[in-house]
Amino acid sequence: MTQAVDRLDGLDRRTRAPRADAARVAATASPAATAATGAQAPRVIDLSLAGKGNYVARRGKLVQAAWYVVETCVLDNRLLPFSGLRAGLLRLFGAKIGRGCRLVHPMRVKAPWNLELGENCWVGVDVWIYNQAPIRIGANVCLSQGAFLSAGSHDMRTNMDLRVAPIVIEDGVWISSKCVVQMGVTIGRSAVVTPLSVVHRSLEAGGVYGGNPCRFIRWRFDDR
Repeated sequence: MTQAVDRLDGLDRRTRAPRADAARVAATASPAATAATGAQAPRVIDLSLAGKGNYVARRGKLVQAAWYVVETCVLDNRLLPFSGLRAGLLRLFGAKIGRGCRLVHPMRVKAPWNLELGENCWVGVDVWIYNQAPIRIGANVCLSQGAFLSAGSHDMRTNMDLRVAPIVIEDGVWISSKCVVQMGVTIGRSAVVTPLSVVHRSLEAGGVYGGNPCRFIRWRFDDR
């Protein structure tokens, strides 16, 4: 009986140990515990000192303001299901839009002069192309509902300056619903990104990818 109790007590001690360790980690992570132990707290970056980094606007403030009005009133307007109108206005502000593109849904584009869209592309509801740097999208590409393409981020290790890098999406790619594509990424020809995924590095052609961070799942076509 004593041996059984000892075994149970040992098991209990083993199962309690991780909880105790977690509690100690949580305690040392708190500001009060940090002060008590003398450990140095992580520094805080002063956001008021952050700058534009390597970002270049490429258009004057007047053109940017005019585009803001057009984007708000037309491009992102659910009451205007006119693909030709959206394509025409994007071209007027410097975008390269191929023939046969379907832009019937509300969408956002930060800088049309940084956008290249190939032929026969589909752009779904609430797609946001946040292109502080050029974003080049090939032909026959589908951007599904809520996809977010961001060519910029911040330097988190130093001063939070803005950093930008181009995005390239090759022919035949499908970026499905609610995906995020980050700066500096190339997505290879005919790749598929499954819903709610975050693409933080370049993807090989012909694959199906998913998750956060995005990982290879399988090949898209059987003839691979």
